[in-house]
Amino acid sequence: MPRFSVIVPAYRVQAYLHACLESVLAQSYPDFELIVVDDGSPDACGAIADEFAALDPRVRVVRLPRNEGLGPARNAGMARAGGDYLVFLDGDDTLTPGALRAVADRIKETGGPDVLVYDYARTYWTGETVRNQAAAHLTEQGPAPFRLTDRPGLLKLLMVAWNKAVRREFAEREGLTFPPGYYEDTPWTYPVLMTAGSVATLDRVCVHYRQRRRGSILGTPSERHLDVFDQYDRVFAFLESRESRPGAHPDPARWRPLLYRRMADHLTTVYTRPDRLPRSLRAEFLRRARVHCRRYRVPGAPAPLPVRLRHALLRLGLRRTYAALRLASALRRRTANGTTALLNAVRAGALRLHYRVQRCLPLRADRAVFAVEGNRGYGRDPGALEEAFRRLAPHVRTAWAADPAHHHTVPPGTRRLTPGTAAHWTALARSRYLVRDSAFDPGLLRRRGQVLVQTQAGTPLKHMGLDLQERPAAAHGTDFARLLRDVDSWDHVVSANRHSTLTWERVHPGDWTTLEYGQPRTDVLQRATAADVARLRETLGIPEGTVAILYAPTHRDYRRTQRAALDLERVVRRLGPRFMVLARAHPRHGGPLAASGGRVLDVGDHPHVESLCLASDALVTDYSSLMFDYAGLDRPVVIHSAEPEAYEAARGTYFDLRSFPPGAIARDEDELIAVFAGGDWHGARAARLRAAFRERFCPYDDGRAADRVVRRVVLGETDLPPVVPLAARRPAPSAASLGPVAPLPSAVPALRADDANAATGDPARAPLTTVPQPAGPRTVTDSL
Repeated sequence: MPRFSVIVPAYRVQAYLHACLESVLAQSYPDFELIVVDDGSPDACGAIADEFAALDPRVRVVRLPRNEGLGPARNAGMARAGGDYLVFLDGDDTLTPGALRAVADRIKETGGPDVLVYDYARTYWTGETVRNQAAAHLTEQGPAPFRLTDRPGLLKLLMVAWNKAVRREFAEREGLTFPPGYYEDTPWTYPVLMTAGSVATLDRVCVHYRQRRRGSILGTPSERHLDVFDQYDRVFAFLESRESRPGAHPDPARWRPLLYRRMADHLTTVYTRPDRLPRSLRAEFLRRARVHCRRYRVPGAPAPLPVRLRHALLRLGLRRTYAALRLASALRRRTANGTTALLNAVRAGALRLHYRVQRCLPLRADRAVFAVEGNRGYGRDPGALEEAFRRLAPHVRTAWAADPAHHHTVPPGTRRLTPGTAAHWTALARSRYLVRDSAFDPGLLRRRGQVLVQTQAGTPLKHMGLDLQERPAAAHGTDFARLLRDVDSWDHVVSANRHSTLTWERVHPGDWTTLEYGQPRTDVLQRATAADVARLRETLGIPEGTVAILYAPTHRDYRRTQRAALDLERVVRRLGPRFMVLARAHPRHGGPLAASGGRVLDVGDHPHVESLCLASDALVTDYSSLMFDYAGLDRPVVIHSAEPEAYEAARGTYFDLRSFPPGAIARDEDELIAVFAGGDWHGARAARLRAAFRERFCPYDDGRAADRVVRRVVLGETDLPPVVPLAARRPAPSAASLGPVAPLPSAVPALRADDANAATGDPARAPLTTVPQPAGPRTVTDSL
């Protein structure tokens, strides 16, 4: 008996059925049967199902002689199901990677509930993915499992069959089946949730609900949308059947008011959607809606005033009044939007005038403003420099510009500024020092006496600046003329190493001065103590003796929607209990790489990546510049070089990472597992590669890069303290023991070094393919 019976009805979904079935068969949890119900489909759905059944014995095909609809098709699948739990999936939707494993684990954790409710995300034909807005109802609130009476808010979720796993024995005992017609999920879902003796939730997206551009049932105008009335008749008939059974669960008196409100909301949605009801049926729909609302209305269904008004108009059948109010509401919204746009234009003009006036006032030599890309919280290179300003130049008052949501990250004693306010523009106009790691604020005009310090975003591996002119996928519509205007305002550019200096001077040509003093944000990595590392690991909940792997992939410019390249739950499961993963998504990823659970911890919202570096024992990345910072820690770095050809074609790199890596290389998930299982991640070869990488890219990482910048720019010193030689530095302490790791019992081959790696011989002599400096006037370069 399999754990799950996945039932997929198929009718006119031949373009999507491959993806649907593949998403099930690719699950890391193998204990399931896949039942495909060919609902008399006139296209190739039946042939596609037969092809999958011929390739995998877990696939079974059920054929109906004629088209019956989703409800009867699901019933036919249920009749042949043998699994412990029923999982429904529409033929144009997909399961997310690892979904069945997560569902199985949650069922086990909660003692085998009758129903497990999980989350979904809508995937649009444009490539956009949007998570269910009511996902908050799935978070753990008290003990689990529970009954619906404990958490009635679950009824606010979309009433569908495919966001639940239902215990088959429970469904058969209660005689739960699907009716025919449209909206067949309604008389299935309400009885399932209200009858279940135990319910649990899983706060994880397990289904991608496809929003088709054309052809979906709910998006096709038809008289079949009148079926919604019959379906709610069945729901209330279910409650009435329970009234005749003393002590029966659920209590009808408790649920009638809530069901009436949900029905009225649903009928309003169907009536107001132009893609559902033909115009000729709108009067008929409203007449039947009036009958249903009067028939099933129960006192005690509280709702906000606008909702009560909609329900009253529906109950009274006031079609013209309803249309007039909708028109008035639309006019009000348009008027409000126009007024808002006018006020914003007036405000913008006032701020521009205010900035011009402030620029006429004297410059304040004791003021400095700092910010990072996206106006996020305190940290990165500007944060390290701000701290050095306060320590070495206390006469300079510092301010940090960030969105209000990030103000709490700014340390005490540093002024908080909100971008776009009058106070912010005053600070930009009158502060002597402006420090940022990305383009400065649009509209900023550097005035005489101001000093603009550009820290950049780290050592460049991928193409930047003017090199993106030939990379439209990566440029994202960059205005290169505006970029050069911004470059012309810079006074200093902080550089981490000689490679960065040569690259920045070429891709950002200007009259600025290079400060090749190291990367300020790495100072904290070099100054950290063993006590600091232990404290950070305790804060993150990393158990003692655990090897914490920081997984931080970069953004893929050639993908419209980002996706995780690794199944992190599978990785930690294969590696065993000694390992855990800290998953940090790129800020442009659009969501977490994986849900926190077990030994996978989502740290995407952690404000300081430097703390994550210190708390971890190894870094796994692809093309992120974080590898250069992490290499200075002298801890293992493993490169997961997935899709190197695509990345090189879209973004391009300044040197071949496979020829000069900071450690072991894995080309896919299985090789990555083998690298850690076999110990190659911290072996002798990895240490040699890392040493050569550090020598090339971390020559100034001695914990005093920010001090050197402040001494030069603010204090005017030219005789700076010498850099501590690389060989004399101690590695930053690591809390976990890096002893031998037992190999996996599976037959995954041990990873050899990449062929291109081996061909280079001594990695310290591997050439970097930085484009040579062009002829012409050279920028003044300060080096140590």
